[in-house]
Amino acid sequence: MLNNSENHKKELRNSDLKNWKPLSVSEIKHVFSHLSVTWAIAGGWALDLYLGKKTRIHDDIDIVILRQDQPTVFHYLSKHWMLYKAENGEVDLWKEGEYLPSINDIWIRKSANDPWAFQLMFVDTLDSLWIYKRDRSIRRELEDVFLMTSDGIKYLKPEIQLLYKGGSSHIRAKDQHDFLTLLPSLTPQAKEWLRTALIKQIPSGHQWIDALKAEERDESQYGTADDKKNNS
Repeated sequence: MLNNSENHKKELRNSDLKNWKPLSVSEIKHVFSHLSVTWAIAGGWALDLYLGKKTRIHDDIDIVILRQDQPTVFHYLSKHWMLYKAENGEVDLWKEGEYLPSINDIWIRKSANDPWAFQLMFVDTLDSLWIYKRDRSIRRELEDVFLMTSDGIKYLKPEIQLLYKGGSSHIRAKDQHDFLTLLPSLTPQAKEWLRTALIKQIPSGHQWIDALKAEERDESQYGTADDKKNNS
């Protein structure tokens, strides 16, 4: 006989995990407005915030928080939301007092009958350094990981978000779209950092590395997009 936890897992496995009705960026800002920890928009929305425009449909919305802040975040969000640990294609309720040292994703919705509203992603840090989960030797000052919109919404820098996308074992069509859309708008420093990080993580080669190298060669020969605009 299955216990209540196993029954709950079975029910969630049989439910439609693609049933999303994501909050908007402004709604996320409202939800997190009184939370006194570091949080930032991630995923495709972070890239669109960088560009200042919506470039594609977003099926979900991701928020990064620091792993050590999870007790505060749980206490704050669980008053009005149901929080689920997501791992290996399954979700299970995140219980009060349960510290998660290795699970990276939390799916959130209002009730068991509601669609998913947003996703939390834990990021690891050491002192003042952000640590990349797939290659922990790739690190950066935490204060150099985020940008902020004019209305005070923090989001991941594009080269950081593209590393998360490009460093995955499977590059989805939307990841390729995001890379090609962002590439002309990245600063030379961001392109160099992303290329170096991809080489470090995947020394055998990566399809984006050649594109980044070509872009850097063009910029050294013809100047950046801003240079061309100023000279026209």
